[in-house]
Amino acid sequence: MANSTFSSSNTSLSDSNSSNFADATGDFTARVSVVLFDYGQVLSGPPNPSAWATLRAVSGLDEARLHTAYWEFRHAYDSGALTGVEYWRAVASHAGVEFDVAQMLGLMAADIDVWTKLNQPMVDWAARLQCAGIRTGVLSNIGDCIGEGIVARLPWLANFDHCTWSYELKLAKPDPEIYRKTAEALNAAPEEILFIDDREENIAAAAALGFQTLHYTGQEALNHEMRARGLAWLLEVGLDSKGTDGEGVNNLSIPAFAR
Repeated sequence: MANSTFSSSNTSLSDSNSSNFADATGDFTARVSVVLFDYGQVLSGPPNPSAWATLRAVSGLDEARLHTAYWEFRHAYDSGALTGVEYWRAVASHAGVEFDVAQMLGLMAADIDVWTKLNQPMVDWAARLQCAGIRTGVLSNIGDCIGEGIVARLPWLANFDHCTWSYELKLAKPDPEIYRKTAEALNAAPEEILFIDDREENIAAAAALGFQTLHYTGQEALNHEMRARGLAWLLEVGLDSKGTDGEGVNNLSIPAFAR
């Protein structure tokens, strides 16, 4: 999950992303048999401001102290070096306070809420891909309490062919090993996987291993970039002639390798 300042995200894709894709794949019509999604700020929306306000209220910390302490230990939490309890203890120590049991439970619950406001267009697209028989996966940096919480709360995550939650592997992006293990779990070559993430360093690491990559900065930018790469068929899976969700899937528009 990206370090967010809880402001609106930029909705443009830089030219360098197209260059990175060309360098990694050699062209813009490369084969895609798996679409691999990041979770935080790709399948989910930006951090939920209401839930973030709850974190402030429960912790008793002002915005600056909470924001600094929250992100200071996030990579260790995501990589499984810290459990949820250990993470919030570290946050408290960094801020010079102590949290009691009730606060700890409240903070862990609110932290799940922070990351469960959905990016509905991406969730809907993933569902259309799945209905069409196109393989999908999730590769997310996420701590144990949040990971377990979103899996319990979002049953549609079970529809993905594979979900890599970083804490389970005790690895986190951009470590190359987490990409390799995800490709192995999906039984797909990196060159056939389109990986979508909101952080440039995660995209760069995947591209270096041969993945096709797309830096997600907003839905309009993603749609434009996919069409520029000759991947409109992926976007249009499951849509009727008016561009809305149809009753069925026109498999004739799907390349044979992706069926």
